[in-house]
Amino acid sequence: MGISIIAPLFHFQPITGPIVNACLFIATAILGVQAGIMLGLLPSLVALSAGTLPTPLAPMVPFIMASNAIMVVAFAFFKERHFAVGVIWASVLKFSFLFSTSYIVIHLISQKPIAQKAATMMSWPQLTTALMGGLLAFIFLHFYKKNGNH
Repeated sequence: MGISIIAPLFHFQPITGPIVNACLFIATAILGVQAGIMLGLLPSLVALSAGTLPTPLAPMVPFIMASNAIMVVAFAFFKERHFAVGVIWASVLKFSFLFSTSYIVIHLISQKPIAQKAATMMSWPQLTTALMGGLLAFIFLHFYKKNGNH
């Protein structure tokens, strides 16, 4: 939990995103869906309060939280077939939801430079960072299980 709270303080989405997503995948794999969902609520609030997420994008926070919950639930469902299948489907569903909802919210932002930055932040980087987070989680969980943990 601590890592997912500290990660948004890096102010660099290519690092923050994979770390937070890895924490969500790991929490879901080890602690279950409920823990994954709860953990997914915190990073957005930290990112907003720390300035990683620009203040005009505050209306996106509930959608980011919902996209994290979608990713957690989808991962929990699909990982039973295969870990990679769970990561891929969860990442695609998170990306699809966040991209489609951000399209609506972004058009409501009057400051065009911020709207453009938001459009970029909520598009392909979301898919990339979720997939990278899944890879980090896979590596972590491999060593976690190798050391006798479940």
